[in-house]
Amino acid sequence: MRTLKFLLAALILAPSVVLAAEGAHLDRAPDRSGNNAALQNGAKLFVNYCLSCHGASAIRYNRLTEIGLKPEQIEQNLMFAAEKIGDPMAVAIHPAEAKKWFGVTPPDLSLVTRARASESGSGADWVYTYLRSFYRDAERQTGWNNHVFANVGMPHILFNLQESLSAAEYDEQVGDLVGFLTWLAEPEAEFRKRLGVGIFLFLIALFVVSYALKKEYWKDVH
Repeated sequence: MRTLKFLLAALILAPSVVLAAEGAHLDRAPDRSGNNAALQNGAKLFVNYCLSCHGASAIRYNRLTEIGLKPEQIEQNLMFAAEKIGDPMAVAIHPAEAKKWFGVTPPDLSLVTRARASESGSGADWVYTYLRSFYRDAERQTGWNNHVFANVGMPHILFNLQESLSAAEYDEQVGDLVGFLTWLAEPEAEFRKRLGVGIFLFLIALFVVSYALKKEYWKDVH
């Protein structure tokens, strides 16, 4: 039921997302699939910079073991807004307070890389470009604006991180964060890919065996 609600939310958000990204050039997000070290760093960035306002409540903390983290590592380093490792990655801030501060309730990010997909590029490309497109704007309440999402209510939460790193290093960090968000949207993606390859190889082997049996069966007829 929870997954269905998030899918419905993604469908509702999709039209506004296309309008927000229309005409924007999207940089390609680096592929972090299968890179557990990058995904673990992305999880750390998400918890430290995003989880105070944005939840990922379709995922429970204990699923982070699937990217190579041990339960004790999750409990000691990533669980600031939950009591049990089986709890969902819910937002720390109260939605009403967030709406008062930012003018809008920050969305749950469980499916953000799916919801942000458009003809301009993948959802991962959108988020990757968006997080690297903030600029100072004194007319905005937050002091920030964004080239990809004009007049967005969110401030530049990664500003301090960006200031402390070179441009290339910051892009790497954002890539890890987006990689984790991509994993959040479909944790089973790697298994699905491996399963697909396995089925394809099985079908090839089945074809070879079937063809050999056919030749053996029909050899006297021909």
